[in-house]
Amino acid sequence: MASLYAWSTIFPPEEEPLTERYPDYPFTPESGLHAAADEPAIRLLEERLGMALPPSYRDFLRYADGMGDPDVEDEIMFRASRVGWLRDLEPDWITHFGPRSGDPVPSVADADYFVYGPGQRSHALRGEYLPSTLLVGHRDDGVYLLNPEVVTPDGEWEAWYLAPWLPGAVLGRSFWDLMNEI
Repeated sequence: MASLYAWSTIFPPEEEPLTERYPDYPFTPESGLHAAADEPAIRLLEERLGMALPPSYRDFLRYADGMGDPDVEDEIMFRASRVGWLRDLEPDWITHFGPRSGDPVPSVADADYFVYGPGQRSHALRGEYLPSTLLVGHRDDGVYLLNPEVVTPDGEWEAWYLAPWLPGAVLGRSFWDLMNEI
């Protein structure tokens, strides 16, 4: 099945695949990209989460089942087997950036929150969404998250890049949009 997104423009292999040494592996080890997740692995992740993945992230997993080595690299995208809810995998993020007792809900007005791209105010973050987010990777000191609380008509989940050195988060309407933004 063909990809709906041009992932190779964002995550290009560094050179042609070494088919002689890695016949079933579409990327060189130097590219950092892992071979695509197969449909059973993606379905297993969706079953574990109890919901379908957003189309662009699902498509990314079909392009590459993650990127990088978490023991050595600053930027990684998790393999499908490692993806999970932020509240379960790294709850300290919620403690530090999540909702506070007595916070109004929504904590940020729609007019300030639903701004994507150049006019975005990264400090306009709805911390109350953080416990519901899906952790899909790390970059520098931050995390890549997918937010099932904000879903587009075509099933895309809002995507976040949250880091302690940002005044909030960089938001995208989808995983695809965020990867093009960062």
